[in-house]
Amino acid sequence: MAQVVLSNELGRQFAGGQTHFEVDAANVRKLIQALDKMFPGIGAELESDGIAIAIDGEIISDPFLEVIAEDSEVFFLPAIKGG
Repeated sequence: MAQVVLSNELGRQFAGGQTHFEVDAANVRKLIQALDKMFPGIGAELESDGIAIAIDGEIISDPFLEVIAEDSEVFFLPAIKGG
């Protein structure tokens, strides 16, 4: 199962303060759907422009169909915006 890490803010807002989970999903879209079943409402937040998604240390610019290996680490972080 993939190791999933939420930012502290997302963990507080949706997961009762938890930030680390194991989730079985083949791609990022299915991972978000699984997290939304666990924590209703988090799916819309994770799909927003304000969240960056990194898989195994690499930020993915178009992540939703990106394949997730069983041993992957997936991080949901606040997106950094530049000017």
